[in-house]
Amino acid sequence: MLMPKRVKRRKQFRGSMAGKALRGNKITNGEYGLVAMEPAWVKSNQIEAARIAMTRYMKRSGKVFIKIFPDKPVTAKPAETRMGSGKGSLEYWVAVVKPGRVMFEIADVSEEVAREALRLAMHKLPLKCKIVTKADLEEVAGSEN
Repeated sequence: MLMPKRVKRRKQFRGSMAGKALRGNKITNGEYGLVAMEPAWVKSNQIEAARIAMTRYMKRSGKVFIKIFPDKPVTAKPAETRMGSGKGSLEYWVAVVKPGRVMFEIADVSEEVAREALRLAMHKLPLKCKIVTKADLEEVAGSEN
């Protein structure tokens, strides 16, 4: 499971997921990518499940790039605990994903294989996604300027 080696502070505020992704919204390493369509917290085990689904389908050919990292700690209090007595203990790590963020990239495989691998990964994630090619995102960036 992905998690930071060490952090400055053990517990964090929940924060806001408003707005679109300003960074990480272009395909940099691969040819095909999986783009988030809505904001969400993606847990470290969901990222791992998506990675395994892709690499298994591709039979370990090609290359998978994970572009998100779970660096936000999420705390939870035990069930049936009374209110108060401080914040709960750390339960899991999440990556904050905003709409437009490229979460995974695939390189060195055919288009059909890449699309199917990304489709399988999409089912492991808690948000709506779309599969894009490098050319698709360059066209969108060109029309915005």
